[in-house]
Amino acid sequence: MSNPNFDALLSTTLANYRDQLTDNVFTARPLTYFLSDRGRIRMLNGGTKIVEPLIYGTNSTVASYSGYDSLSLTPQSGITAAEYDWKQYAASISISGIEEAKNNGEQEIINLLEAKIMQAEESMREGFNQMFFADGTGNGGKNWNGLGNLVEASGTVGGIDRSAHSWWRSKEDNGAGALTLAQMSTMYNNVSVGNDHPDMILTTQTLFEKYEALLQPQLRFTDTKTLDAGFQNLLFKAAPIVYDVHCDSGVMYFLNSKYLTLVGHSGKWFAQTEFVKPEDVDARYALIMCYGNLTVRNAAKQGKLTAKTA
Repeated sequence: MSNPNFDALLSTTLANYRDQLTDNVFTARPLTYFLSDRGRIRMLNGGTKIVEPLIYGTNSTVASYSGYDSLSLTPQSGITAAEYDWKQYAASISISGIEEAKNNGEQEIINLLEAKIMQAEESMREGFNQMFFADGTGNGGKNWNGLGNLVEASGTVGGIDRSAHSWWRSKEDNGAGALTLAQMSTMYNNVSVGNDHPDMILTTQTLFEKYEALLQPQLRFTDTKTLDAGFQNLLFKAAPIVYDVHCDSGVMYFLNSKYLTLVGHSGKWFAQTEFVKPEDVDARYALIMCYGNLTVRNAAKQGKLTAKTA
């Protein structure tokens, strides 16, 4: 005989795990850890699109004047917006009738569900991370944006065509060859203005090790906060360099997280459904759902090296 409180136990345990699940998913991989640590995860409560206001030009009315000089009242231009589609992401948790029968005690039920949640958590980590290094075209265009289309000098992103708007192009060095410190320095400087510079560099293990080999032993500094979070890193200027298994071969990203945002829907951010039992299946199912997308507000402050080797 099944536990009469089975559904309540499942739903309560899943709901209680929600905050921990969210934290575990987004602090377990370098890119999402950086975005979370720098407060670049933002919740919205709706809207047809995710809208990111952009400033791409200056106010032409700014000028010195004297006494009764006429001041320019020319309407300002140079402000627009990037618009991103909402994307969906989900994992299901299922418990079969035989699993329910074998785990009929309250603690056994909780232990079983926690194991299922941990499985979903790791799968969501991997899935999100793969998407965030890809170009958003996967799964028939249903995938979320990734660095592969946000950090680019061509194509359309956020509804803005880069071929027509140079200020919306990221910096790229596509020359094939061995990675050098000079290439890294030039890219870092190209995407920096004053004290606004990259605060994270993501690459492959191969290029990370190449950079490490280029350094003098006494110059191998690390960012302690990033190290404390569990990520092996080195510093380049002020930016920690971290490698990720999902970064494309030969690529090194120079990212300014100030202009990257992981946007989520406040009502559908790791939201869980109740467990339901279909009439024709001996199992119960629940969903963990996320609505959102990865966005960029200043593509010109992002850059990448490609086709680099050790």
